[in-house]
Amino acid sequence: MIKIVVDAMGGDNSPTVNVKGVIKALNELSDVSIVLVGDEAQIAPLLQGEKYDASRLHILHASDVISCNEVPTVAIKTKTDSSMSKAFELLRTDADARALVSLGSTGALLAGTVLRVGRIRGVKRPAFCPILPTVVPNQIVAICDSGANVDCDPLYLQQFAVMGSLYLKKAFGVENPRVALLNIGVEEEKGDALRKETYQLLQKTPSINFVGNMESRDLLSGEFDLVVCDGFAGNVLLKSTEGACLELMRLLKRGMMSSLKTKIGALLIKKKMYEIKDLMDYNNYGGAVLIGAAKTVVKGHGSSNETAVYHCIKQAYAMESNHLVDAIAAELAPQQT
Repeated sequence: MIKIVVDAMGGDNSPTVNVKGVIKALNELSDVSIVLVGDEAQIAPLLQGEKYDASRLHILHASDVISCNEVPTVAIKTKTDSSMSKAFELLRTDADARALVSLGSTGALLAGTVLRVGRIRGVKRPAFCPILPTVVPNQIVAICDSGANVDCDPLYLQQFAVMGSLYLKKAFGVENPRVALLNIGVEEEKGDALRKETYQLLQKTPSINFVGNMESRDLLSGEFDLVVCDGFAGNVLLKSTEGACLELMRLLKRGMMSSLKTKIGALLIKKKMYEIKDLMDYNNYGGAVLIGAAKTVVKGHGSSNETAVYHCIKQAYAMESNHLVDAIAAELAPQQT
């Protein structure tokens, strides 16, 4: 039985979406038990009338919530009755608790991971690794790092490549992930000192399938499985891509509603447009894994719906079922000096 801790508070639509996502996960994953951490007075009514295996769901009451405008390290240390703090404490002290899913403050989640859970031996820095769809059907691309580490050195990026590759293998069954380095051009000599040195290091890393540099415009091309970058560039890449896709969909909708002729045309392609919308919806892909932590931590988008929560839990389940933490430890621990 895989025990997963779910922070029920902190998201824009919490705890409703958290509870619904948990119920869906319990009904589809027979070897999962879940602890919902949050205000029991809000959580309990949401469970009434729902069908699920009650023996695999428990509530840990927490009366407080860490908001996104609080100082992360201070909040984790001082707001001990918050849902996130209590979730981390349970993850730290309960050997059976294998993973944590939260929609709450990104900064607090990162601080809690570092202060309460720690890193895998040999890992220099944990990194966020979100998943995006590509234009190739049923193919995804991961970005590592997307915001946990603004300042990086080449060794950090090398580890991001190794950990991200293992993540794609273990959680998504990608046999030989194609690893690219985010850069301003595809030529080997392009980029600043960090990118140039990292390029040479990745070329000499036998455990990854390094395929060279990637320009940001090719992120969704389907030509790459993992894009390695520092957290600053990765966060810009992720948010600009998401924003461009959203604005493009709004532009198409406005164009199709502009006249009777375009409205008739829109009816003819309505099904395909909904398929594209679903393809680009982050709720269908779960959250960003904080890869390199000593236990599995998944950060869902603050505005996630119940589908996203369910996929976050499935991500955590897949990682634990396939022993990702152990695989990273086996790969990187020998590098520790």
